[in-house]
Amino acid sequence: MTKIKNIKPLGFPWETKDPFLFCAYHKDDFPAGDEQMGMPKKEFIGRNIGQDFVIKDGFRMYHGRRVPGFPYHPHKGFETITINKEGFVDHTDSLGGAGRFGEGDVQWMTAGKGILHSEMFPLIHQDKKNPLEIFQIWLNLPKVSKLVEPHFKMLWKDMIPVITETDDLGNKTFIDVIAGNYKGTQAPDTTPDSWAANPANGVEVLTIKMEANATFTLPASTVKGVHKTLYFYQGDHLVIEENKIPKESIIEVNPEEAISIQNGSKEAFLLVLQGKPLNEPVVQYGPFVMNTDAEIQEAFHEYQTTQFGGWPWPEQEQTHAKEKGRFAIHIDGREEIK
Repeated sequence: MTKIKNIKPLGFPWETKDPFLFCAYHKDDFPAGDEQMGMPKKEFIGRNIGQDFVIKDGFRMYHGRRVPGFPYHPHKGFETITINKEGFVDHTDSLGGAGRFGEGDVQWMTAGKGILHSEMFPLIHQDKKNPLEIFQIWLNLPKVSKLVEPHFKMLWKDMIPVITETDDLGNKTFIDVIAGNYKGTQAPDTTPDSWAANPANGVEVLTIKMEANATFTLPASTVKGVHKTLYFYQGDHLVIEENKIPKESIIEVNPEEAISIQNGSKEAFLLVLQGKPLNEPVVQYGPFVMNTDAEIQEAFHEYQTTQFGGWPWPEQEQTHAKEKGRFAIHIDGREEIK
């Protein structure tokens, strides 16, 4: 039985397999910010502000008009997993939740029956660049959980296990266990309504850094019937089961087999997504993911009528005070400070 099912180039966003919907990878070399943590005016030249998705001078503004990022927008019927590797994200939502998370932190948000939220990338530093690197993974919710109450959970950097594996030549591979169980090491609990909350669904989210020339073996899944995909987004090349694979590749593997990975001459970085498919109809229209066309129409009607609670913040692209550290204020008023 072949260990590699398919290899294809990365696009934007990255293609995923059920139960995931897609993964958006953002890497921007933002310049020093102004006093309001926004983009200096000289950087606006030649950009389609409000719809800036083309990399120019190393970065994009996305939908931001003053601060890079995604001003308030709705979600319904799925979850977002936002993995932050560098820079900061300022979160606010229609139910009063807020937070700032940074390098190594992960936000797991259940949109459920509907929420408005904003994700801005504040340019905190005025005296140096503000690089940003994040993944946002959309994980579907099963029909039974589409209308649960929305909320989010922080998986702070110090909560996420990092496994170090050393090969026979002393080269190291580092595995961040964000979801699931890796060789007996359990990730933090997800949100309770998530498809990932039930171990029987075999959901696994890993980020992997391999030193130059390192080798390691990705174990077979302990859960039958899952999809397992590797995203090789930075490095030189990999050799996987005698296949030389260039960077910026998607590698769909047989989850029932252990996979031997040998790195090339540069550090390599991978994302691994695994999970049992929901095997339910998926009807997606923009930020709404339901099971039928009628449910999508209902979602639009509800959003137009209720705005999913409205927007309690003064700005559509809300940021927090520059001196504020990493924190989270949850919908129930509970506060975390890091």
